[in-house]
Amino acid sequence: MKATARPFAFPRARAARSRPALWAWIALGGLAVGSADMLFAMAWWAQSGTPPVRILQSIWAWFAGREAAFSGGTATALTGAMTYFAMMSAIVAIYHVAARDHRVLRERPLLMGALYGAAWFVLLHVVVVPLFSAAPPKRFLPDWNLACLLAHVVLIGIPTAWMSRRWYGGTR
Repeated sequence: MKATARPFAFPRARAARSRPALWAWIALGGLAVGSADMLFAMAWWAQSGTPPVRILQSIWAWFAGREAAFSGGTATALTGAMTYFAMMSAIVAIYHVAARDHRVLRERPLLMGALYGAAWFVLLHVVVVPLFSAAPPKRFLPDWNLACLLAHVVLIGIPTAWMSRRWYGGTR
């Protein structure tokens, strides 16, 4: 007698896959790339004895200044994390909106994502934080900046482009 049920078989995929809501997709993307970049920064600075909470407080220091951010404890660390995830979600959303109208952003996710990540590195680390932050960098660290550039390309730009390509179903 032949069994009809296959206990270890994968369920068959539905013909038309449903996508999550766009806001959820963008928030998930922001959480993914933000987490990857935060973990990179925490691992980098852990080598010099910097605790992870200080990385999150450093993000909030862009707005509140070093003294206020570093003396705020867990509250300023959480505020820094929420700020960073919101910023990463905005970065994902901007690419996603641009990819809707520009096919090349969906067709060439490695190249376009790498360029997008590099552009955000320049905007954030060369323009915004040094010129407008309440806590600009005290000195230029070439090895840190090169590592950040690579992290923005590999951990933010390329995954953002791949997520957008996935959402739009390839190249359409």
